Amino acid sequence: MAGNSYTQADDSEQIALVDDVFQLQQAAFKRQPYLEANDRIHDLQRLKKALLGHQQELVQALSEDFGCRSLDDSKMADLMPTVMGINYAIKRLKKWMKPSKRHVGILFQPASGYVMYQPLGVVGIITPWNYPLFLSLGPLTTALAAGNRALIKMSEFTPKTNAVLAKMLAGVFSQDKVAVIAGGPDVAAHFSRQPFDHLLFTGSTRVGKMVMAAASANLTPVTLELGGKSPTIIDDSIAIKDAVSRLILGKTLNAGQTCVAPDYILCPRDRIEEVKQACADWFSKMYPDIANNKDYTSIINEAQFERLTAWLEDAKAKGADVTELGDDSGASCKGQRKIPLTLVTNVSDDMTLMQEEIFGPLLPIVGYDSLDDAISYVNNRPRPLALYLCSFDEQVQQKVLQQTHAGGVCLNDSAMQVAQDDMPFGGIGPSGMGHYHGHEGFLTLSKAKSVLKKGKANTSSLAFPPYGKLVHKLIYKLFLR
Repeated sequence: MAGNSYTQADDSEQIALVDDVFQLQQAAFKRQPYLEANDRIHDLQRLKKALLGHQQELVQALSEDFGCRSLDDSKMADLMPTVMGINYAIKRLKKWMKPSKRHVGILFQPASGYVMYQPLGVVGIITPWNYPLFLSLGPLTTALAAGNRALIKMSEFTPKTNAVLAKMLAGVFSQDKVAVIAGGPDVAAHFSRQPFDHLLFTGSTRVGKMVMAAASANLTPVTLELGGKSPTIIDDSIAIKDAVSRLILGKTLNAGQTCVAPDYILCPRDRIEEVKQACADWFSKMYPDIANNKDYTSIINEAQFERLTAWLEDAKAKGADVTELGDDSGASCKGQRKIPLTLVTNVSDDMTLMQEEIFGPLLPIVGYDSLDDAISYVNNRPRPLALYLCSFDEQVQQKVLQQTHAGGVCLNDSAMQVAQDDMPFGGIGPSGMGHYHGHEGFLTLSKAKSVLKKGKANTSSLAFPPYGKLVHKLIYKLFLR
């Protein structure tokens, strides 16, 4: 299989590049601190044209980085949402940029008030390996729409994709507008310490804490898109086969290497076997074979493959029952660094896969006795990035929505909330902070600057000292009540 070890330029060179390009972008922003709407739209149009022109090269590079990355997974989950997001921003940007009129109290009249949305400056974007296009170019779209410049740190696990992306962006933008940085953890740490005007990180909670700590030294505002153990609750009133059809694509897309993939299932205790059978039926229809199936994505590298294998062994050793779906032999799948969808039952809290975000095609199934028990199970754990509910019962839907917390929710679907351009995307607590996508992203990467405007009449002078005049007494009488 193609390797994906880090082979980019020496880290010291990349660290120097971070310093040089950051200063270059800061200077360029000072020269041109406010881009008009047509200039921003032009940037977005050029980005879209470049992306469409390089799509075949990009999906091929992604497949090589993963060893086998489904071309359709790349098109559906990396390319399509990125293009859709660009189109959405282009269509609505002028409306977003329009100053927002605000009320001015009678005491301060005659005057007008409004909020203008000003670019922040230089935005840092730290991108993970699982969706390197969508999670770099999606934030870049937002940054450009808000009139900013951007520096993008790519993961060292996707060197071929990084190279194509860097070449593509260099053909569209000068380095003082957009630049790509490669390199390993040392580069990422140095990148996080730069005094960006905003830093957007997507990745694990563990690394997110380090990024936030580094950013705090400069009081750099951060948006953290993390993850967590996103549950799927199956209501007792829904047909199990239908319920499983709503979650299985979200779990198997990119072989489960998705921050919003269903992490585990909560289902009525007496229907666990039904859930297992429905998973087996749907999985066999979607992927008749695994090892040589180009529709089924490999695990990104040996380290991640070994992590998932070790977590399965840990679960077995602690009493879990493991059901590997599909007919391929373990050896043939291992040779392709692939893991079929694997169901895990009889789980307990001391198992690693029930403590950490799985980020792979392992699917624990937990039984519950009542919906209240399922809700308590979710609420007794860290708040997840996503929560999924399979139920057509409106009362059940409202109960789960009102009594649980998550970054986002899908009712009778999974993972598709991320692709909605007009909905904010973000976590809560351990699963992240802040929002981006669409209008919320524009607001995140803009400064909402309040402007109070007065004309020639200076009514404020009426309230000048010395105090105790009639005008002061009238003001207090009118407004201190």
